[in-house]
Amino acid sequence: MATDRGTFGRMGFILAAAGSAVGLGNIWKFPYITYENGGGSFVLIYLAAVLLIGAPIMLSEVLIGRHTQLSPIGAFLKLGRTAFGGVAWSAVGWLGGVTGFVILSYYSVIAGWTVYYFGKCLSWSLQGFSSETADGLGDAFGAFLENGPLQIGFHAFFMIATVTVVSFGIRSGIEKVTKILMPILASILLLLCVNSIWSPGFGEAIRFIFHVGPIRASSVLEAVGHAFFTLSLGMGAMITYGSYIGSKQSVPRAGAVVCLFDTVMGMAACIVMFSIIFSVPEAERLTSFSRSSTILFTTLPRIFYDLPFGALLSPLFYLLVALAALTSTISLLEVVVSYFIDLRGWTRKRATLIAGSAIFLMGVPAALSLGASSALSDFAGVGVLGALDYLASNWMLPIGGFFIAIFTGWFLDQSLTRRELESGHGGSFALFGVWRFLVRFVCPLAIAWIIWAVVGGRSFA
Repeated sequence: MATDRGTFGRMGFILAAAGSAVGLGNIWKFPYITYENGGGSFVLIYLAAVLLIGAPIMLSEVLIGRHTQLSPIGAFLKLGRTAFGGVAWSAVGWLGGVTGFVILSYYSVIAGWTVYYFGKCLSWSLQGFSSETADGLGDAFGAFLENGPLQIGFHAFFMIATVTVVSFGIRSGIEKVTKILMPILASILLLLCVNSIWSPGFGEAIRFIFHVGPIRASSVLEAVGHAFFTLSLGMGAMITYGSYIGSKQSVPRAGAVVCLFDTVMGMAACIVMFSIIFSVPEAERLTSFSRSSTILFTTLPRIFYDLPFGALLSPLFYLLVALAALTSTISLLEVVVSYFIDLRGWTRKRATLIAGSAIFLMGVPAALSLGASSALSDFAGVGVLGALDYLASNWMLPIGGFFIAIFTGWFLDQSLTRRELESGHGGSFALFGVWRFLVRFVCPLAIAWIIWAVVGGRSFA
């Protein structure tokens, strides 16, 4: 068992956890599903879902991590010994570790696209963005996806960056980097928001975001699903990060700040994206706005370069997306690395290098499943990358979150959970009863609804 694991400073955990939560889900998926579900009404439902479902599970994960000071697998092994079911609960920890491994293997491939397009936008901004370039964006992106060496190369680039940060440890690596990246990320998004004020679609965007209309049952389910996924819940990332904080840190206060930061980033991204989308003719919006993240690379550059200051904003936007992706991949790798440090006694550098290399190799088939290899691209009808995304988003994350809520609410000693939530919080946590009710009843039922919807054919990937 490792004895010197490292610890976060007071702001280190908040910035690292916020970085884990903020990613492509905030900058692209949240704006899209808000657009698809009618704007303001969906935003209100989403905020309620974050408060009633996302935040309680986040506190559950963090308190488990802080109490055990172990990775998800080690945490459930330790706590399971004194709970009904015994060490069988370690399966929940194992699911979290495997989920982080799987997600990072293909997320790094997609993250590599942001680096490539950051470079492309720098080139377009310096050399000019012609109408011929705009018309050929779709074909150019398709050719990029089918280029196996490029896909593997940028996947490797992003994994190397992730491994480098994690290898330096908690205080000197993850905390130091997130303290630099998160303010930069927030500053870029703020700059994009301010610039949106002068775009033709800004007024319509604001009305859409804050206009409350009819509410559909499908919108409620989408909001619940996204609130759960956007906060990096169900895969042990918050358990892992929670294991690096001390008793003087307030778990409820830190969790509230992370949820608030994640939500504000999502709302700011909505303002930016809707201001862009509503600046194009209505007839073009259906083709400009799609659930697929590939629209980031086939449509948005053309729209950006039609806007004032587009030559500056376009590369800034892709830098924003790349930084957001890096803060997420760091946490995914740390989930896996923490297991080898805690339970195998490996040094951090050895654990990071071996785990990172294994994840990179697993991601190679995903990188080649976008057209470079017909067999890998046709796998399960959606390709290896699509299949991994479906498996993780629709099954592994919800099942992990469901059992974390069940374990914390029904099997973990109540005095232990109260002590962890009150520690560093001035000696009391007035909302303990509310939190306990939510994590015992509301959260499991909500996640069970998500799983039931997936069984019925709904996809949250």
